[in-house]
Amino acid sequence: MNKAVTRFEDLKSWQQGRELARMVYDLTHRSSFSKDFALRDQIRRAVISITSNIAEGFERDGRQEFSQFLSIAKGSCGEVRSQLYLAEDQGYLEDQEALQLRALAFSISRLIAGLMNYLRRTEYRGTKYSSVVREGPDPANEDVWTIHSEELADYESEAFAVQDATPET
Repeated sequence: MNKAVTRFEDLKSWQQGRELARMVYDLTHRSSFSKDFALRDQIRRAVISITSNIAEGFERDGRQEFSQFLSIAKGSCGEVRSQLYLAEDQGYLEDQEALQLRALAFSISRLIAGLMNYLRRTEYRGTKYSSVVREGPDPANEDVWTIHSEELADYESEAFAVQDATPET
């Protein structure tokens, strides 16, 4: 079946970003971490920025703006990874837990990079440049902003093929 991505919620990078946010919030509720207000608030803002910028860029309905917001989301992935090192250094999380969280942030970053590469290659500019107005979560019009499942699989595999190494600890 040729399923098209018509909502940001369908993007694997957004889904993984949501999972990372849940994990970071769980981590920052721990008593020792919860009292480090500066680091706690900063890592929360950074992890929120990942899913928020993917969503906002997608909803802008234009390829260039989507790429710009994806770039911000990708930068936030790096910020979260950096803050996880700081949290580990302060003893707020164990080595293995820190490694797992950083690996997820790195995975999201690679997915975003793959999507950015896809957007650079595609001819489609987005619905903001057409007369189509998107209505509802599953629009029937073919001219809406969509990424077809085969293309989605391509950009995701491309993202992981570029760099198979895990992030350095």
